[in-house]
Amino acid sequence: MKLCWLDVRHNPDAKDAILEEALHQRVDGVLTSSVDDLTGLPPTVTKVLFPSDENLPEGLEAADVVIVRPSVHGEPASLAAKYPDVDFGRYVEITDSDSLELASQSARTERWSVLWFRDPTKIPLEIVLAAADAASGSIVTEVADVEEAEIVFGVLEHGSDGVLMAPREIGDATKLKAAAESRPADLDLAELEVTGIEHIGMGERACIDTCSHFHDDEGILVGSHSQGMILCSSETHPLPYMPTRPFRVNAGALHSYTTSANERTNYLSELHSGSKVLAVDSKGQTRTVVVGRMKLETRPLLSINAVSTDGREVNLIVQDDWHVRVLGPGGVVLNVTELEAGTKVLGYLPTEKRHVGYPINEFCIEK
Repeated sequence: MKLCWLDVRHNPDAKDAILEEALHQRVDGVLTSSVDDLTGLPPTVTKVLFPSDENLPEGLEAADVVIVRPSVHGEPASLAAKYPDVDFGRYVEITDSDSLELASQSARTERWSVLWFRDPTKIPLEIVLAAADAASGSIVTEVADVEEAEIVFGVLEHGSDGVLMAPREIGDATKLKAAAESRPADLDLAELEVTGIEHIGMGERACIDTCSHFHDDEGILVGSHSQGMILCSSETHPLPYMPTRPFRVNAGALHSYTTSANERTNYLSELHSGSKVLAVDSKGQTRTVVVGRMKLETRPLLSINAVSTDGREVNLIVQDDWHVRVLGPGGVVLNVTELEAGTKVLGYLPTEKRHVGYPINEFCIEK
């Protein structure tokens, strides 16, 4: 989980309302230059003091973490020896190669490093994260807004440990917390038993070309009905007549559902460059991937019928070709044209009906 720290120094007129929203959203930390702002905050939030004066204020015990500028306040290690009940961290402004090296050193050695990068490029942050990969401390990166926070959370895949943001208006704390928790939940996949396959004629099928490299046992969930989907394999595995395309899933007919973020579904026909869908592996672990291109082409189609152990029926319509594959238990790769009654495949069985992609508890029959 990524840390969300709110800087409440810059909007005094809305400070009380911002703090109320922050506590309601369970942000991880509140940063201020005044000890008075920290008194009364509940123990569920980390109280972060960033002194603005040269001299440290009285009452440091009100803070959980004190961020200092060593050139002004002294080295964190020396201060920690003087105030053993307080965690100290270092603030670094990265403006050139020397300050970048200082930030990397801080990230390797300090309990807390709060970093501000003057330039918009994220290359310096990548360097700091790489330099501190095995370190035990936490890196909190100062950001201008929620959009930048989302980028910082993803730098070098694992991103900064947290962000520090000054809210501009009420609602920013809620948006920041949502961005920090945006990783999709893992899914409980089910073993489905194929009951039969049928050649059903021509139609349009969709290839989803993403901006990500799929893992060997990873693909996209696709199904004709919202309450049952089958895990379609990516083209990561070698094929005899064409090169691998590890970014692609030959997914299914254009009417089919697939899963996206926030428990939504989308028709394959709705996807376009910039859309986001869930990549799912054979263990049910998920991640959001971005669609780079959709290809709708007319091809022969194959209908796959399967059933769950509790009797729920699942259907998937795919291109009728040996090169199209689905995944079975343990991530085994299965050519769709070689499926037969009794073959086990991996699938997902949502319990909710769907209305414009959103889960809803209402009467609905899909056939």
